[in-house]
Amino acid sequence: MPVNHDRYDDAYLSEILETTRTIAMVGASAKAERPSHGVLAYLISCGYETFPVHPGLAGGEILDRKVYSRLADIPAPVDMVDVFRNSDAIPALADEILALPRLPRVVWLQLGIRNDEAAAKLEAAGIKVVMNRCPAIDRPRLLGR
Repeated sequence: MPVNHDRYDDAYLSEILETTRTIAMVGASAKAERPSHGVLAYLISCGYETFPVHPGLAGGEILDRKVYSRLADIPAPVDMVDVFRNSDAIPALADEILALPRLPRVVWLQLGIRNDEAAAKLEAAGIKVVMNRCPAIDRPRLLGR
């Protein structure tokens, strides 16, 4: 049954947030005022193993986490790819994700980010997709903390 990307069932989001252990954040920022920085800090505080991805910051650190240039550079498989990129960048990112040796279970596009064509392509490969949502908003609402 296809997922309704206009309204997600709480059980769908809860299952994702409860079973995810490792998260790659594409578009992570070292700037504390950026939303991606705050979301990364929150996810770390919740106990998720996180991998910031940002080509311009690769080799450095954000919140004591090594930054990677691209998803393929992360040395471990990830459960979720959390994305802070423009909606127009999502098709190319979907191709990058689908080329990984081990696919993530979930691709989560942050607030304001939606690309239905890329979502359909990812879902056809068995990857769950969430669009225009934030795990730092949904997790405390659904799971507490």
